[in-house]
Amino acid sequence: MNALRNYLDKIKPNFEEGGKFHAFRSVFDGFETFLFVPNTTSKTGTHIHDAIDSKRIMSFVVIALIPALLFGMYNVGYQHFHATNVEGSFIEMFGYGFLAVLPKIIVSYVVGLGIEFIVAQWKKEEIQEGFLVSGMLIPMIVPVDCPLWMLAVATAFSVIFAKEVFGGTGMNIFNPALITRAFLFFAYPTKMSGDTVWVSSDSIFGLGHTVDGLTAATALGQASTATDAMAYPPFSWDMVTGLIPGSIGETSVIAIAIGAVILLWSGVASWKTMLSVFVGGAFMGWIFNTIGPDTAMAHMPWYEHLCVGGFCFGAVFMATDPVTSSRTENGKFLYGFLIGAMAIIIRVLNPGYPEGMMLAILLMNIFAPLIDYVVVQGNISRRAKRAMSNK
Repeated sequence: MNALRNYLDKIKPNFEEGGKFHAFRSVFDGFETFLFVPNTTSKTGTHIHDAIDSKRIMSFVVIALIPALLFGMYNVGYQHFHATNVEGSFIEMFGYGFLAVLPKIIVSYVVGLGIEFIVAQWKKEEIQEGFLVSGMLIPMIVPVDCPLWMLAVATAFSVIFAKEVFGGTGMNIFNPALITRAFLFFAYPTKMSGDTVWVSSDSIFGLGHTVDGLTAATALGQASTATDAMAYPPFSWDMVTGLIPGSIGETSVIAIAIGAVILLWSGVASWKTMLSVFVGGAFMGWIFNTIGPDTAMAHMPWYEHLCVGGFCFGAVFMATDPVTSSRTENGKFLYGFLIGAMAIIIRVLNPGYPEGMMLAILLMNIFAPLIDYVVVQGNISRRAKRAMSNK
């Protein structure tokens, strides 16, 4: 590492103002600070310095996403081979999924980071690290058959209008990855819903078979279109392992749970927010089971609601976003509970949009500052009353 550090110090003058590569100063700074903790200090004001900076926090989140991503790649291949009734080995299934998902990851990072580099160079600022996570999240929350050009357009829209116009990382009020999904859902709904987008129907470099009209409904899709109130898909352990159709990274509860352990162990995510989302979802699912409408979605058991769709993924990786979520300790409980409850409400009462997690989180992103304000004002009032009573 010392050799790498010395090499970077040697070439660094070329990227500073007046150097022959000064136009790429922000790019060099981004790679340097990704590899090494910056040794610069703040010039004004009082700050708390810590070796765990934002880039290291984002790196922990990316590491936590890897189990769900790897399983998602395998599941993409598994669903394809299963739907085409073709036998395939573990390597063939994973290889198929890897080749199907990798282009989406590349497009997400190339478009998103490209815009970040341009903006940073234009503003003469450091490259912001927030897209390290968003670039991984975006491919994981879309169907496998989402066209690459649509993903590129949605990513560009998200980075520009949900992040940069607010001032960049740490200033955005909406989760950029969810804005990408929302843009795709409302602009290109046929590519984000239905029965034809969840299973890849193409052969990739000789793996799998090309099939026209390959369809497979998700568990939520089956429940939302069922005419019989008790025709929701029965609970199965495939819903826990993740061997069901769905967005690339959202199907495996086990893989997501591994990511949750990493986030909680590292202290990156709040257990209060995460737990409250599941409590809110379970509570509202139980309410609908008890007094809800006579529909399949309302009769679906509360524990099944937590396992299918993007509920677990949203609770672990989206709701806990430290920028867009509630920051007060008591506010985190309310923020998470309302996300879980709202997700189930949208699922049950809006059959046209059975996956309610995205809208629930985006809605609560709006109210997170209000929740924090109410909590802070409540603390101030209680302290003022105690002060007055002690006089």
